[in-house]
Amino acid sequence: MYSVTDPATGELIEELPNTTDEEVRAAIDRVHRGYSSWRRRPVAERAEIVARAAELFAERADDLAAIMTLEMGKRINEGLGEVGIVVDIFEYYANNGPALLADEPLALKSGKAAIAKEPIGALLGVMPWNFPCYQVARFVAPNLVLGNTILLKHASICPRSAAAIEEVLHDAGVPDDAYVNVFASSRQIPWVLADPRIRGVSLTGSEQAGISVAAEAGKNLKRCVLELGGSDPLIVLDTDDMDETVKVTATARMRNCGQSCNAPKRMIVMGDIYEEFVERLTKRVAEYYVPGDPADPATTLPPLASIAAADEVAAQVETAVQQGATLRAGGNRIGPGAYLEATVLTDVTPEMNAYYEEIFGPVVLVFRAETEDEAIAIANDSPFGLGASVFGTDPDRARRVADRIEAGMVYLNKSGGSVADLPFGGIKRSGMGRELGPLGIEEFMNKKSIRL
Repeated sequence: MYSVTDPATGELIEELPNTTDEEVRAAIDRVHRGYSSWRRRPVAERAEIVARAAELFAERADDLAAIMTLEMGKRINEGLGEVGIVVDIFEYYANNGPALLADEPLALKSGKAAIAKEPIGALLGVMPWNFPCYQVARFVAPNLVLGNTILLKHASICPRSAAAIEEVLHDAGVPDDAYVNVFASSRQIPWVLADPRIRGVSLTGSEQAGISVAAEAGKNLKRCVLELGGSDPLIVLDTDDMDETVKVTATARMRNCGQSCNAPKRMIVMGDIYEEFVERLTKRVAEYYVPGDPADPATTLPPLASIAAADEVAAQVETAVQQGATLRAGGNRIGPGAYLEATVLTDVTPEMNAYYEEIFGPVVLVFRAETEDEAIAIANDSPFGLGASVFGTDPDRARRVADRIEAGMVYLNKSGGSVADLPFGGIKRSGMGRELGPLGIEEFMNKKSIRL
């Protein structure tokens, strides 16, 4: 069942039935048949349609942001910011797609060749709730320009976002059989992936969901892109402005109420500034992040996406404290909605669950390191490897540390985030493949060798 529940109040707004098996099979047939015609349209024409989609996303930003606020509690200003990134992504692939898809000349020892860049067919997208528009955009925009068609299953708490995105794309000129939204259930995914008409799958979600989808994709020889969990480290080597560093790092962690895969969840601070950093961070988290209505632009701490999510994060914090972690701020559930106080934990050790697990909410873990080697060891002591950040006044030192971090992305004196023209993705249990930038259009591409 798909449903809309206001996480600020817990009120059930709407329930929608799942797409039936027969309807899902019909949708597969539509995108499979649609591929034959969509791929034959000139790339410039496909790019023009994607450019029009960017315009419509911008025009409907207020409505889309309001939907996200209602469905998963996103602060209205962050919702508007998310739509802005969506516009950037569609514009990037509209503007750069034709050049990225041009034949690539290849000089041989004897003779010449070219690499032709072609689509592979209908794709399945399995999308999460934490960024209802952005996650869809980074999968859909490059593949529509490339010439693939899309069957999309969104998160069960985001049916209105799913429907609004489909409407934007169809209004922009994407054919009805080139992008089809289905309210499918997780139960249906295995046989969808087994269908030979589906040629690949992209999933953004939990580690367990990724394991399940990857197993099905592998069993059926389907291409697979996975963006899974993260427990990103943020190393603070030194600073000449502690207040600014604390503000930037706290903002990065609390963005989207802490429900970002690539948020800096583990802050690793050098011993000579550790106490001051923790003191100021705790003060900012306790005083600045105040629960409020996510539809109010003045709100600094919205609810989590669901009451179940808030309960889970609160339980993780409670377990950490029971196992010996120090609670510096927050940790309490606030009702009746899905609110949790912004939280700071220190003294977390490898024997505790919180050391290795991902905490998907407004919770900061701060670790002390006495040397660069120790900071790097803590950063890499994780099953995840999505992103990381290094803050320091010496650019060469920061780069030296960054080069030793095991992650798909590292940001220097920045808090991470996402931009349209920079590849996004991780290693280890954070997934496989890349989205965005020039690499994002290649994951579901047939690079055909042509001997001239």
